[in-house]
Amino acid sequence: MSPVSGSGRLVLAATPLGDIRDASARLIEALETADVIAAEDTRRLHSLAAALQVKPSGRVISFYDQVETARLPGLLESLRNGETVLLVTDAGMPSVSDPGYRLVAACVEQDLKVTCLPGPSAVTTALAVSGLPSDRFAFDGFPPRKSGERKRWFAPLATEQRTVVFFEAPHRLAATLADAVEVLGPARSAAVCRELTKKYEEVVRGSLAELAEWAVEGARGEITVVLGPAPVEDKPDLDTLVAEVKQRVADGERMKSAAAEVAEAAGVSKKTLYDAAIKSS
Repeated sequence: MSPVSGSGRLVLAATPLGDIRDASARLIEALETADVIAAEDTRRLHSLAAALQVKPSGRVISFYDQVETARLPGLLESLRNGETVLLVTDAGMPSVSDPGYRLVAACVEQDLKVTCLPGPSAVTTALAVSGLPSDRFAFDGFPPRKSGERKRWFAPLATEQRTVVFFEAPHRLAATLADAVEVLGPARSAAVCRELTKKYEEVVRGSLAELAEWAVEGARGEITVVLGPAPVEDKPDLDTLVAEVKQRVADGERMKSAAAEVAEAAGVSKKTLYDAAIKSS
């Protein structure tokens, strides 16, 4: 459906991760002209504007996690009245582990226009500099704070064939990496990206065991972790599996049950193995 006639537009604007020079010309223009600026932290918004030598002409309101739901009706009304609402968070792209998703979803539901000023993102920046495969990746936000829940959160990643990016607080990094070692193994490749684009930017690459040992000394600043894909385990070739099935049959098992058990253990198709075993008999 088309946007509501006469409606305004919601503009999601990426802000610099650290280096102010990463601010786009479009961001500067939007800060100057937006009717409403919804900011995760209004103090940081004013600091950003001052650094960019911009004086916002519109209303500035706070829009952080705890007030996001309460602010929705007013912002939607502004949009329906034809105003431009600019949404900015403290750093990076709004709605990516930052406020914004609920507002975007509400706009989509009401056919209000949503657009974006692309720019800095800690997720893609960390992925690019990690040295890990970037053709397929997933972003998993923040892991749980408690160790038990965190280990369960890591468990599905044991076989994940995509690179995974997630955020972590610096004071929990060592414990999180230690849990990752326990669940995913010490040899899994990873990278810890700290203070991206800032003066003390640091990217530490290595195995999970090496990174966990490094993190014990403590890390400061904004942390993004990039976890490499799970290693692909070599599966036995079909001839080897058929030979195992035939040996079990020779020992007294039924062909169908032997093929099913061998196939399940090897992670191959039961039908494919059974048909191959029958054909070779």
